[in-house]
Amino acid sequence: MSETTSGAHLRKSLGLPSVVAFGLGYMAPSLVMVIFGVIAVASAGTSATVFFVATLAMLLTALSYAKLSRHYPVSGSAYFYARRLLTSPIGFLVGWSVLLDYLFLPMVAWLVQAVYLNAQFPDVPVWIWMLINAGLTTLINIVGVVLSDRVNMVLTGTAVFLVLLFVAYCLVFLVHHEPSDYVAPIWNPLTTVGGVTAATAIAAYSYLGFDAVTTLSEETRDAKRTIPRAVILVIAIGGVLFTAVAYVMQLVHPGFDFGKPGDEQVAGYLLSIQVGGQAFADWTNLAGIVAGFASGLAVQLSSSRLLYFMGRDGVLSRRVFGWVSPRTKTPIWAILFTGLMCFVGMGLTTDVAYSFINFGAFTAFTVVNICVIAFFVRKHRTRRLSVLAYVVLPALGACVTVYLLTQLSPTALIIGGSWLVAGFFWLLWLTRGFRRPTPAMSADEYGEIPADAATRPLPARELEVIDE
Repeated sequence: MSETTSGAHLRKSLGLPSVVAFGLGYMAPSLVMVIFGVIAVASAGTSATVFFVATLAMLLTALSYAKLSRHYPVSGSAYFYARRLLTSPIGFLVGWSVLLDYLFLPMVAWLVQAVYLNAQFPDVPVWIWMLINAGLTTLINIVGVVLSDRVNMVLTGTAVFLVLLFVAYCLVFLVHHEPSDYVAPIWNPLTTVGGVTAATAIAAYSYLGFDAVTTLSEETRDAKRTIPRAVILVIAIGGVLFTAVAYVMQLVHPGFDFGKPGDEQVAGYLLSIQVGGQAFADWTNLAGIVAGFASGLAVQLSSSRLLYFMGRDGVLSRRVFGWVSPRTKTPIWAILFTGLMCFVGMGLTTDVAYSFINFGAFTAFTVVNICVIAFFVRKHRTRRLSVLAYVVLPALGACVTVYLLTQLSPTALIIGGSWLVAGFFWLLWLTRGFRRPTPAMSADEYGEIPADAATRPLPARELEVIDE
């Protein structure tokens, strides 16, 4: 092994419950309470239907991730799939696009936490909360994935408990305040297909992160079975939770009139006061903020793994990003780099920060669906593959994610497009005007990478590995 890898590899220590918990922590279970008011306004009071439709829409892409993670249990996720099944240059640009998403997601998670903590404790500036959040998650992730797993399990469990506690208070409230219409949260006279569709595009952002569990493939036991199951379970559990909570909240507050302009932004907090009183709302809000720390932990973990994979691949610096500590079995420099992104977030608002990430996420989702179809084209003559599972459903998934891309703000599209252009020029430099092959790697079924993999082209015979 070269000194850049130190002979160390990521530690396989995660099981199905841990991987699912990371995915749920990434998605943040309490997010449905945060964006409920916005969804209710956009859908004319049918938020439950919106989350149900969003779950089905994102499930199409989740099925594609599940298929490919079974065939290719490697941490590169969309980046690796595109390189294997499309072309190396396309894979590079997909990885570059995803990098925009994964680089700024930790920053967004810390920024949101800092803003909420500052609202609860206004004497402490946002930038100090940013440093505290980023510092703690970075330290935990450096120590090792075992500690990260334990902390995430506790915090995600706490977050789910708080959401269920809020639902319990809502149900008690409904016992004493009988709803006049149990169907209205699903469909009412003001509901339109266009309104539900537009609101679904907003709600789909709540599901970002289900794909991140594929970045843990090389740290998961029996990844070929565990990761596909985890991807589907994360979407299923998150979707059921979001839909059920939205339905109950819509019964407590029918319609979409929240009083003063802007109150829809804090509808979840207002409903907490309505069903449990001011003290209940304040304590659950604080506890929810603390539990939301799990999102930053999970986001940074997956982001650092993508940087590690691209560094190991030679697309980024192997000596820096492709190095795993022999002691902690973690890519320390990749983790530290993501931690430093908190300094970028100090000068941004949450709206601008979110615009950085959505472009990369939906671009990756679209390409992964296309990769499943490409897999079918390559393999249908040598194995029995379902046209429905490998062509029809991925095609529908690609249509959905392309639609979501078109719903992004002009700012998001400009930032994303500019980032892609920068990536193209970086690829042009790496390949010396495409006179050299795009840096590529090969991996065996355990994710082991030859030391010289990033400096040599990918042999054609290795395109067939990991095809169970």
